[in-house]
Amino acid sequence: MAGIYLHIPFCKRRCSYCAFYSSTGSGFQERYVKALCREIEKRRLYIIGNIETIYLGGGTPTTLSHHQLKTIIDTIKDNYNIMPDAEITIEANPDDLSYDKLLELKSLPFNRLSIGIQSFNDRQLERLGRRHTAQQAREAVMNAKKAGFTNISIDLMFALPSSNNKEWQEDLENAISLSPTHISAYNLTYEEGTPLYKAMQEGNITPLNEDGNLEQFETLISKLEKAGYQQYEISNFAIPGYESRHNSSYWHDIPYIGCGAAAHSYNGKSRQWNIADIEMYCKGIEKEKPCYDIEYLTLEEQYNDAVLTRLRTKEGVPLGWLKDKFGNKLYDFMISSAQPHIKSGKLLIGNNHLFLSRDGIFISDAIIRDLIYVD
Repeated sequence: MAGIYLHIPFCKRRCSYCAFYSSTGSGFQERYVKALCREIEKRRLYIIGNIETIYLGGGTPTTLSHHQLKTIIDTIKDNYNIMPDAEITIEANPDDLSYDKLLELKSLPFNRLSIGIQSFNDRQLERLGRRHTAQQAREAVMNAKKAGFTNISIDLMFALPSSNNKEWQEDLENAISLSPTHISAYNLTYEEGTPLYKAMQEGNITPLNEDGNLEQFETLISKLEKAGYQQYEISNFAIPGYESRHNSSYWHDIPYIGCGAAAHSYNGKSRQWNIADIEMYCKGIEKEKPCYDIEYLTLEEQYNDAVLTRLRTKEGVPLGWLKDKFGNKLYDFMISSAQPHIKSGKLLIGNNHLFLSRDGIFISDAIIRDLIYVD
């Protein structure tokens, strides 16, 4: 089992959280697609096994034409063994999803749609630098269903600047009313170099305080649970049976290949990431000299990755697996480090798994830090 992640770093907007901005036009997009397909072909032996998930994201892949998207999918099919029931996801922004575009996407093998809504509050959307409106977001989900998509995920953000819990509850009620199968909700972060970070530094916006942040996170969990969504990972909620198989592979040590500028790959022993600069990425592929860095992971680093990812999931860390894979030294270190949190009720052991309690979720970063091995 393995997955494929394709980074499509084209975006028609200057979002405050987006790493890439496209002013290159369709000609450069065509060049990028050719380079991407060439990398897909050249790296077909990076991972061995059946492909169970494909994910097009990292920017706005829906800016690509029907022909370009079909070319990418066909290249994958020609070079990898894709399982018949593979989960094939494409990311999109609401303002890109006209009904005709959705029908176009549905004619391709995409069977899961991830829509970056972020908020149903027009004031907050403007502050985030988004071009769509709340109404466009609602219409995008409704039109996606009309076009035949039955597996729809939406992304939301909480702890937005100067927000309050009432606004956040309204966001969640709007999301629930649309009945998506999956909801991802992320705490807003202020990344250096983004317009949002600059606005914060200049005092033009005020980040939400810690108490307000915690209140909104508690509201998120309680409202979605009451609506039938299960929290299977700290930031991810799904109707049972609609958990993201692709994201779950990241959290369960499953190898994946990432193609495209800035895409990351993992084969169980090393991590590899492509250069982020789109022009240099294309030149490298065209000259048969791909630009990437690689990191070979020590046993301790593999252990730290396992703790960081698996403890975020509902089931937590399987203790038998941990001991078999990493040995007694790291197993004993984890059990010893976990004891204070077990005594406080923040960590639980059940079915030979170590996992976060409901209270533990709220301080998960601190707990995970305590379990990280530092030589």
